[in-house]
Amino acid sequence: MNPKEKIENKINKLVFVTGASSGIGQACAEIFAKNGARLLLAARRLDRLKRLAAKLEKLYKSDVHIIRLDVRHQSEVEGKIDALPAKWKKIDILVNNAGLSRGLSKLHEGDLTDWEEMIDTNVKGLLYVSRVIIPGMVKRKKGHIINIGWIAGHELYPGGNVYCATKHAVDALTKGMQIDLVDTPVRVSSVDPGMVETEFSEVRFHGDKKKAKTVYKGIKALTAFDVAEAVYFCASRPPHVNIHQLRIMPKAQAAAIIAHRK
Repeated sequence: MNPKEKIENKINKLVFVTGASSGIGQACAEIFAKNGARLLLAARRLDRLKRLAAKLEKLYKSDVHIIRLDVRHQSEVEGKIDALPAKWKKIDILVNNAGLSRGLSKLHEGDLTDWEEMIDTNVKGLLYVSRVIIPGMVKRKKGHIINIGWIAGHELYPGGNVYCATKHAVDALTKGMQIDLVDTPVRVSSVDPGMVETEFSEVRFHGDKKKAKTVYKGIKALTAFDVAEAVYFCASRPPHVNIHQLRIMPKAQAAAIIAHRK
């Protein structure tokens, strides 16, 4: 999807996107920006956030606030969100996008540093951010949390052990949020893609671009904007509608490790 294409159901809300410096997070920022949202963007790479903010301000006259944030650190998450100017505190939509994968080793050969980075980012980071943001939504009686899951949250594949476990945790936490918030107007959704060609595989293989390219060889993978469009669809439904889970895959992919390659 081209972010410049017209989309109906414009949204005039404050949207907080974590992991916004690239990939799905950046695409989400663009699609919300072009549809009238104010944007609070967070990531570890501040230089990329600055470039993205400048782009959105130029293209869409967007109101954008950026913060350098490592979601792995609870005190940093709480401190930086608490320190936001009043204008940026009443978050309407939280896109819990920050996440990563490291390696494809068998469990008994895994790198503990890789494990800790995945668990700290994918699970604990989502929890830290959600714990700070959700109480305000409940108090204001409005809000929407959209968690970015993955097909790995529903299936396992060789070498995916710990990463799949973290995404299974995201699935469980999403369902837990839906139960805990059912007596409030706050909505909770998850968007769970299959194969998406972003920096994901480069990160998984610690910057090995050649190895990363083999993941998508012979298949037309999803783009970041395909996923962002699904996120926007969830966010733009009427208040009485909640998309619990939206699973999106390339046409040529049937399951985590079943794909037709040309």
